Amino acid sequence: MDWQTSEDTVAVRPVTDADARSLVGKPPASGAWREGDPVGARSFATIGTVATEAGVRLPGVRIAYESWGTLDADRGNAVLVLHALTGDPHLIGPPGPGQPTEGWWEGVVGPGLAIDTDRWFVVAPNVLGGCAGTTGPASLGPDQSEWGGRFPYLTIRDQVAAQVAFADALRIDRWAAVIGGSMGGMHALEWAVAAPERVGRLAVLAAPPASSADQVALNSVQTEAVRADPRFRGGDYYGAADGDGPHRGLALARRMALLNYRSPGELNDRFGRSWQSGVSPLGHHGRFAVESYLDFHGNRFTRRFDANSYIRLVDAMTSHDIGRDRGGIAAALGRYTGPALVLGVDSDRLYPLEDQRVIARHLLGALDGEEPTLVESDFGHDAFLIERDAVGAALHRLLDN
Repeated sequence: MDWQTSEDTVAVRPVTDADARSLVGKPPASGAWREGDPVGARSFATIGTVATEAGVRLPGVRIAYESWGTLDADRGNAVLVLHALTGDPHLIGPPGPGQPTEGWWEGVVGPGLAIDTDRWFVVAPNVLGGCAGTTGPASLGPDQSEWGGRFPYLTIRDQVAAQVAFADALRIDRWAAVIGGSMGGMHALEWAVAAPERVGRLAVLAAPPASSADQVALNSVQTEAVRADPRFRGGDYYGAADGDGPHRGLALARRMALLNYRSPGELNDRFGRSWQSGVSPLGHHGRFAVESYLDFHGNRFTRRFDANSYIRLVDAMTSHDIGRDRGGIAAALGRYTGPALVLGVDSDRLYPLEDQRVIARHLLGALDGEEPTLVESDFGHDAFLIERDAVGAALHRLLDN
Protein backbone atom coordinates (compact mmCIF):
# COMPACT_ATOMS: atom_id res chain seq x y z
CA MET A 1 0.00 0.00 0.00
CA ASP A 2 1.18 3.54 -0.78
CA TRP A 3 -0.62 6.83 -0.66
CA GLN A 4 -0.24 10.14 -2.39
CA THR A 5 -0.59 13.17 -0.15
CA SER A 6 1.65 16.20 0.17
CA GLU A 7 1.98 19.87 -0.70
CA ASP A 8 2.14 19.10 -4.42
CA THR A 9 -0.75 16.60 -4.57
CA VAL A 10 -3.09 16.94 -1.66
CA ALA A 11 -5.88 14.52 -2.54
CA VAL A 12 -5.73 11.47 -0.30
CA ARG A 13 -5.76 8.47 -2.63
CA PRO A 14 -3.76 5.34 -3.43
CA VAL A 15 -0.90 5.74 -5.88
CA THR A 16 -2.01 4.61 -9.33
CA ASP A 17 -0.20 2.80 -12.13
CA ALA A 18 0.05 6.17 -13.90
CA ASP A 19 1.81 7.60 -10.85
CA ALA A 20 4.28 4.74 -10.89
CA ARG A 21 4.90 5.18 -14.62
CA SER A 22 5.74 8.84 -13.99
CA LEU A 23 8.88 7.66 -12.19
CA VAL A 24 10.11 5.46 -15.03
CA GLY A 25 13.51 6.55 -16.30
CA LYS A 26 16.26 8.55 -14.65
CA PRO A 27 15.38 11.86 -13.00
CA PRO A 28 16.58 15.03 -14.75
CA ALA A 29 19.42 17.07 -13.28
CA SER A 30 16.79 19.71 -12.48
CA GLY A 31 13.01 19.56 -12.47
CA ALA A 32 12.75 23.33 -12.97
CA TRP A 33 10.65 24.91 -15.68
CA ARG A 34 13.20 26.15 -18.23
CA GLU A 35 13.10 28.69 -21.02
CA GLY A 36 11.70 26.92 -24.10
CA ASP A 37 9.47 24.57 -22.09
CA PRO A 38 5.70 24.76 -22.75
CA VAL A 39 4.29 27.88 -21.11
CA GLY A 40 0.99 26.30 -20.06
CA ALA A 41 -1.29 28.79 -18.29
CA ARG A 42 1.58 31.00 -17.14
CA SER A 43 1.86 34.70 -17.75
CA PHE A 44 5.01 36.72 -17.09
CA ALA A 45 5.74 40.17 -15.68
CA THR A 46 9.18 41.79 -15.80
CA ILE A 47 9.97 43.87 -12.71
CA GLY A 48 13.59 44.85 -13.38
CA THR A 49 16.32 44.79 -10.73
CA VAL A 50 15.71 43.54 -7.19
CA ALA A 51 18.14 44.69 -4.49
CA THR A 52 18.44 42.10 -1.73
CA GLU A 53 18.88 42.79 1.96
CA ALA A 54 22.38 41.34 1.68
CA GLY A 55 23.32 44.04 -0.81
CA VAL A 56 23.17 42.04 -4.05
CA ARG A 57 21.46 43.50 -7.12
CA LEU A 58 19.61 40.85 -9.12
CA PRO A 59 18.93 42.20 -12.62
CA GLY A 60 16.17 41.45 -15.11
CA VAL A 61 13.82 39.72 -12.67
CA ARG A 62 10.72 38.13 -14.16
CA ILE A 63 7.72 36.85 -12.22
CA ALA A 64 5.68 33.92 -13.55
CA TYR A 65 2.05 33.81 -12.46
CA GLU A 66 -1.40 32.45 -13.20
CA SER A 67 -4.68 34.31 -12.82
CA TRP A 68 -8.41 33.61 -12.82
CA GLY A 69 -11.49 35.82 -12.97
CA THR A 70 -11.86 39.37 -14.26
CA LEU A 71 -10.27 42.50 -12.85
CA ASP A 72 -12.87 45.19 -12.12
CA ALA A 73 -12.62 48.58 -13.78
CA ASP A 74 -11.49 50.14 -10.48
CA ARG A 75 -8.95 47.29 -10.02
CA GLY A 76 -10.30 46.74 -6.51
CA ASN A 77 -11.21 43.03 -6.58
CA ALA A 78 -7.73 41.50 -6.89
CA VAL A 79 -6.78 38.72 -4.47
CA LEU A 80 -3.17 37.60 -4.06
CA VAL A 81 -2.60 33.92 -3.20
CA LEU A 82 0.93 32.97 -2.15
CA HIS A 83 2.17 29.39 -2.35
CA ALA A 84 4.03 27.19 0.11
CA LEU A 85 7.62 25.94 -0.21
CA THR A 86 7.05 23.31 -2.89
CA GLY A 87 4.01 24.96 -4.47
CA ASP A 88 3.72 26.94 -7.67
CA PRO A 89 1.26 29.33 -9.37
CA HIS A 90 -1.02 26.47 -10.49
CA LEU A 91 -3.85 26.79 -7.93
CA ILE A 92 -6.43 24.95 -10.01
CA GLY A 93 -6.51 22.93 -13.19
CA PRO A 94 -5.15 19.64 -14.51
CA PRO A 95 -1.51 18.81 -15.18
CA GLY A 96 -0.32 19.33 -18.73
CA PRO A 97 2.62 20.37 -20.88
CA GLY A 98 4.91 22.57 -18.79
CA GLN A 99 2.84 21.86 -15.66
CA PRO A 100 3.57 18.43 -14.11
CA THR A 101 1.05 18.58 -11.25
CA GLU A 102 -2.63 19.30 -10.79
CA GLY A 103 -3.77 22.46 -9.00
CA TRP A 104 -2.91 22.43 -5.32
CA TRP A 105 -6.05 24.25 -4.07
CA GLU A 106 -8.81 22.58 -6.05
CA GLY A 107 -12.08 22.93 -4.17
CA VAL A 108 -11.04 26.23 -2.56
CA VAL A 109 -10.48 28.45 -5.60
CA GLY A 110 -12.99 28.61 -8.47
CA PRO A 111 -16.50 29.72 -9.45
CA GLY A 112 -18.80 29.75 -6.42
CA LEU A 113 -16.07 28.49 -4.07
CA ALA A 114 -14.46 30.15 -1.05
CA ILE A 115 -12.15 32.22 -3.25
CA ASP A 116 -14.83 32.83 -5.85
CA THR A 117 -13.37 33.55 -9.28
CA ASP A 118 -16.76 34.93 -10.39
CA ARG A 119 -16.24 37.69 -7.81
CA TRP A 120 -12.48 38.02 -7.38
CA PHE A 121 -9.56 38.42 -9.77
CA VAL A 122 -7.20 35.83 -8.29
CA VAL A 123 -3.46 36.10 -8.89
CA ALA A 124 -0.89 33.46 -7.88
CA PRO A 125 2.79 34.26 -8.55
CA ASN A 126 5.76 31.93 -8.33
CA VAL A 127 8.09 33.19 -5.62
CA LEU A 128 11.44 34.84 -6.40
CA GLY A 129 14.07 32.08 -6.31
CA GLY A 130 11.52 29.44 -7.30
CA CYS A 131 11.62 27.06 -10.21
CA ALA A 132 8.23 27.39 -11.92
CA GLY A 133 9.07 30.28 -14.24
CA THR A 134 10.05 33.13 -11.92
CA THR A 135 13.71 34.15 -11.89
CA GLY A 136 15.63 31.61 -9.86
CA PRO A 137 18.83 29.59 -9.83
CA ALA A 138 17.86 27.64 -12.97
CA SER A 139 17.25 30.88 -14.91
CA LEU A 140 19.85 32.33 -17.23
CA GLY A 141 21.97 35.11 -15.81
CA PRO A 142 23.41 38.10 -17.70
CA ASP A 143 26.14 35.83 -19.13
CA GLN A 144 23.44 33.52 -20.60
CA SER A 145 24.38 30.61 -18.35
CA GLU A 146 22.34 29.38 -15.39
CA TRP A 147 22.77 31.27 -12.15
CA GLY A 148 23.28 27.99 -10.32
CA GLY A 149 25.32 28.38 -7.15
CA ARG A 150 25.83 32.09 -7.91
CA PHE A 151 22.18 32.89 -7.23
CA PRO A 152 22.04 35.19 -4.19
CA TYR A 153 20.74 34.44 -0.74
CA LEU A 154 17.18 35.68 -0.33
CA THR A 155 15.05 36.61 2.65
CA ILE A 156 11.27 36.57 2.94
CA ARG A 157 11.48 40.37 2.79
CA ASP A 158 13.40 40.22 -0.49
CA GLN A 159 10.72 37.97 -1.96
CA VAL A 160 7.90 40.27 -0.83
CA ALA A 161 9.75 43.29 -2.23
CA ALA A 162 9.67 41.46 -5.58
CA GLN A 163 5.94 40.76 -5.10
CA VAL A 164 5.31 44.46 -4.40
CA ALA A 165 7.10 45.34 -7.64
CA PHE A 166 5.00 42.67 -9.36
CA ALA A 167 1.80 44.28 -8.05
CA ASP A 168 3.05 47.60 -9.39
CA ALA A 169 3.65 46.00 -12.79
CA LEU A 170 0.03 44.79 -12.78
CA ARG A 171 -1.11 48.29 -11.65
CA ILE A 172 -2.75 46.88 -8.53
CA ASP A 173 -2.35 49.46 -5.77
CA ARG A 174 -4.24 47.52 -3.11
CA TRP A 175 -5.14 43.85 -2.84
CA ALA A 176 -8.64 43.06 -1.65
CA ALA A 177 -6.98 40.20 0.21
CA VAL A 178 -3.53 38.66 0.59
CA ILE A 179 -3.72 34.95 1.41
CA GLY A 180 -0.91 32.49 2.12
CA GLY A 181 -0.19 29.25 3.92
CA SER A 182 3.08 27.97 5.40
CA MET A 183 5.87 29.81 3.53
CA GLY A 184 3.12 31.75 1.75
CA GLY A 185 1.79 32.73 5.18
CA MET A 186 5.20 34.22 5.96
CA HIS A 187 4.93 36.28 2.79
CA ALA A 188 1.37 37.34 3.64
CA LEU A 189 2.48 38.52 7.09
CA GLU A 190 5.35 40.46 5.56
CA TRP A 191 2.93 42.17 3.16
CA ALA A 192 0.74 43.22 6.08
CA VAL A 193 3.66 44.65 8.03
CA ALA A 194 5.71 46.16 5.20
CA ALA A 195 2.82 47.55 3.14
CA PRO A 196 -0.32 47.53 5.32
CA GLU A 197 -2.01 50.18 3.19
CA ARG A 198 -1.95 47.73 0.25
CA VAL A 199 -3.66 44.83 2.08
CA GLY A 200 -7.46 44.97 2.41
CA ARG A 201 -7.80 41.64 4.17
CA LEU A 202 -5.18 39.19 5.42
CA ALA A 203 -5.17 35.39 5.72
CA VAL A 204 -2.25 33.65 7.43
CA LEU A 205 -2.65 29.88 7.40
CA ALA A 206 -0.40 27.55 9.44
CA ALA A 207 2.56 29.95 9.60
CA PRO A 208 4.67 31.44 12.43
CA PRO A 209 5.58 35.06 13.25
CA ALA A 210 9.25 34.04 13.20
CA SER A 211 11.13 30.81 12.54
CA SER A 212 12.08 29.25 15.88
CA ALA A 213 15.37 27.52 16.69
CA ASP A 214 13.62 24.17 16.23
CA GLN A 215 12.34 25.19 12.80
CA VAL A 216 15.74 26.57 11.78
CA ALA A 217 17.31 23.26 12.81
CA LEU A 218 14.82 21.28 10.70
CA ASN A 219 15.58 23.54 7.75
CA SER A 220 19.33 23.20 8.15
CA VAL A 221 19.40 19.40 7.93
CA GLN A 222 17.32 19.51 4.75
CA THR A 223 19.60 21.95 2.97
CA GLU A 224 22.67 20.06 4.15
CA ALA A 225 21.22 16.85 2.68
CA VAL A 226 21.11 18.55 -0.72
CA ARG A 227 24.58 20.09 -0.44
CA ALA A 228 26.09 16.78 0.71
CA ASP A 229 25.07 15.01 -2.51
CA PRO A 230 28.34 14.73 -4.52
CA ARG A 231 26.32 15.41 -7.69
CA PHE A 232 25.28 18.81 -6.34
CA ARG A 233 28.64 20.16 -7.54
CA GLY A 234 28.34 23.38 -5.58
CA GLY A 235 25.07 24.15 -7.35
CA ASP A 236 26.43 23.91 -10.90
CA TYR A 237 24.82 20.73 -12.22
CA TYR A 238 22.52 21.97 -14.99
CA GLY A 239 24.53 20.40 -17.79
CA ALA A 240 24.51 16.97 -16.16
CA ALA A 241 22.82 14.03 -17.86
CA ASP A 242 19.59 12.52 -16.54
CA GLY A 243 20.40 10.58 -13.38
CA ASP A 244 23.62 12.54 -12.79
CA GLY A 245 22.10 15.45 -10.88
CA PRO A 246 21.64 15.87 -7.10
CA HIS A 247 18.42 13.85 -7.01
CA ARG A 248 19.43 11.70 -4.04
CA GLY A 249 20.09 14.67 -1.80
CA LEU A 250 16.95 16.47 -2.93
CA ALA A 251 14.81 13.36 -2.41
CA LEU A 252 16.25 12.92 1.09
CA ALA A 253 15.46 16.54 1.95
CA ARG A 254 11.90 16.00 0.73
CA ARG A 255 11.54 12.88 2.87
CA MET A 256 12.67 14.85 5.92
CA ALA A 257 10.18 17.60 5.17
CA LEU A 258 7.26 15.21 4.74
CA LEU A 259 7.77 13.94 8.28
CA ASN A 260 7.10 17.48 9.50
CA TYR A 261 4.11 18.02 7.21
CA ARG A 262 2.20 15.04 8.60
CA SER A 263 1.25 14.12 12.16
CA PRO A 264 2.56 11.03 14.00
CA GLY A 265 -0.99 9.82 14.60
CA GLU A 266 -1.91 10.04 10.93
CA LEU A 267 1.20 8.11 9.82
CA ASN A 268 0.68 5.48 12.53
CA ASP A 269 -3.00 5.04 11.71
CA ARG A 270 -2.40 4.85 7.97
CA PHE A 271 0.67 2.63 7.83
CA GLY A 272 1.21 1.02 11.22
CA ARG A 273 3.93 -1.58 10.83
CA SER A 274 2.62 -2.91 7.52
CA TRP A 275 5.01 -4.08 4.84
CA GLN A 276 5.07 -2.71 1.32
CA SER A 277 5.11 -6.21 -0.15
CA GLY A 278 5.30 -9.84 0.91
CA VAL A 279 9.06 -9.50 1.40
CA SER A 280 9.98 -8.95 5.04
CA PRO A 281 11.85 -5.74 5.93
CA LEU A 282 13.37 -7.58 8.89
CA GLY A 283 16.65 -8.59 7.31
CA HIS A 284 15.23 -9.73 3.96
CA HIS A 285 15.49 -6.43 2.00
CA GLY A 286 11.78 -5.67 2.12
CA ARG A 287 10.33 -2.25 2.95
CA PHE A 288 7.87 -0.95 5.50
CA ALA A 289 4.93 0.76 3.80
CA VAL A 290 5.79 4.14 5.32
CA GLU A 291 9.31 3.89 3.88
CA SER A 292 7.86 3.27 0.44
CA TYR A 293 5.56 6.29 0.88
CA LEU A 294 8.54 8.54 1.63
CA ASP A 295 10.58 7.06 -1.23
CA PHE A 296 7.80 7.62 -3.74
CA HIS A 297 7.34 11.26 -2.82
CA GLY A 298 11.04 11.96 -2.64
CA ASN A 299 11.61 10.47 -6.08
CA ARG A 300 8.59 12.18 -7.61
CA PHE A 301 9.66 15.52 -6.19
CA THR A 302 13.04 15.45 -7.94
CA ARG A 303 11.24 15.39 -11.31
CA ARG A 304 9.46 18.70 -10.74
CA PHE A 305 11.73 20.77 -8.49
CA ASP A 306 15.23 22.22 -8.48
CA ALA A 307 17.84 21.54 -5.81
CA ASN A 308 19.23 25.09 -5.80
CA SER A 309 15.73 26.56 -5.51
CA TYR A 310 15.00 24.25 -2.60
CA ILE A 311 18.03 25.59 -0.73
CA ARG A 312 17.25 29.23 -1.49
CA LEU A 313 13.60 28.93 -0.45
CA VAL A 314 14.32 26.99 2.73
CA ASP A 315 17.00 29.52 3.67
CA ALA A 316 14.47 32.31 3.09
CA MET A 317 12.08 30.59 5.49
CA THR A 318 14.89 30.42 8.03
CA SER A 319 15.30 34.21 7.69
CA HIS A 320 11.67 34.83 8.64
CA ASP A 321 11.21 37.09 11.65
CA ILE A 322 8.44 39.66 11.32
CA GLY A 323 9.84 41.62 14.29
CA ARG A 324 13.44 41.90 13.11
CA ASP A 325 14.55 45.57 13.26
CA ARG A 326 10.91 46.58 13.86
CA GLY A 327 10.80 46.68 17.63
CA GLY A 328 9.75 43.03 18.02
CA ILE A 329 6.87 40.87 16.86
CA ALA A 330 4.09 42.69 18.72
CA ALA A 331 5.11 46.11 17.43
CA ALA A 332 5.44 44.82 13.88
CA LEU A 333 2.04 43.12 13.85
CA GLY A 334 0.48 46.26 15.31
CA ARG A 335 1.10 48.01 11.99
CA TYR A 336 -1.79 46.10 10.38
CA THR A 337 -5.32 46.80 11.59
CA GLY A 338 -7.50 45.31 8.85
CA PRO A 339 -9.57 42.12 8.96
CA ALA A 340 -7.36 39.07 9.44
CA LEU A 341 -7.86 35.32 9.40
CA VAL A 342 -5.21 33.55 11.47
CA LEU A 343 -5.71 29.82 11.02
CA GLY A 344 -3.92 26.97 12.79
CA VAL A 345 -4.10 23.18 12.81
CA ASP A 346 -4.31 21.32 16.12
CA SER A 347 -1.98 18.51 14.93
CA ASP A 348 0.61 20.73 13.21
CA ARG A 349 4.06 19.82 14.51
CA LEU A 350 5.95 22.06 12.06
CA TYR A 351 4.24 25.37 12.97
CA PRO A 352 2.22 24.56 16.09
CA LEU A 353 -0.81 26.47 17.31
CA GLU A 354 1.21 28.60 19.70
CA ASP A 355 2.77 30.28 16.67
CA GLN A 356 -0.65 31.33 15.41
CA ARG A 357 -1.71 32.39 18.92
CA VAL A 358 1.14 34.90 18.97
CA ILE A 359 -0.01 36.32 15.64
CA ALA A 360 -3.70 36.48 16.58
CA ARG A 361 -2.89 38.11 19.91
CA HIS A 362 -1.27 41.09 18.21
CA LEU A 363 -3.48 41.59 15.13
CA LEU A 364 -6.26 44.00 16.04
CA GLY A 365 -8.56 42.70 13.29
CA ALA A 366 -8.16 38.94 13.92
CA LEU A 367 -11.55 37.34 13.24
CA ASP A 368 -11.56 35.19 16.40
CA GLY A 369 -9.84 37.58 18.74
CA GLU A 370 -6.71 36.39 20.49
CA GLU A 371 -7.23 32.77 19.51
CA PRO A 372 -6.53 31.47 16.00
CA THR A 373 -9.28 29.94 13.91
CA LEU A 374 -8.86 26.25 14.64
CA VAL A 375 -8.87 23.39 12.15
CA GLU A 376 -9.10 20.00 13.85
CA SER A 377 -7.41 17.40 11.68
CA ASP A 378 -5.24 14.30 11.82
CA PHE A 379 -3.27 15.50 8.78
CA GLY A 380 -0.85 17.81 10.58
CA HIS A 381 0.62 20.83 8.81
CA ASP A 382 -0.73 19.71 5.41
CA ALA A 383 -4.28 20.12 6.71
CA PHE A 384 -4.38 23.70 5.42
CA LEU A 385 -4.25 22.13 1.96
CA ILE A 386 -6.29 19.00 2.60
CA GLU A 387 -9.16 20.14 4.88
CA ARG A 388 -10.76 22.19 2.12
CA ASP A 389 -14.22 22.49 3.63
CA ALA A 390 -12.96 23.88 6.95
CA VAL A 391 -10.38 26.16 5.35
CA GLY A 392 -12.88 27.30 2.73
CA ALA A 393 -15.46 28.18 5.38
CA ALA A 394 -12.88 30.30 7.22
CA LEU A 395 -11.87 32.08 4.00
CA HIS A 396 -15.56 32.74 3.26
CA ARG A 397 -15.82 34.55 6.60
CA LEU A 398 -12.82 36.71 5.78
CA LEU A 399 -13.77 37.57 2.22
CA ASP A 400 -17.36 38.40 3.18
CA ASN A 401 -16.13 40.68 5.99
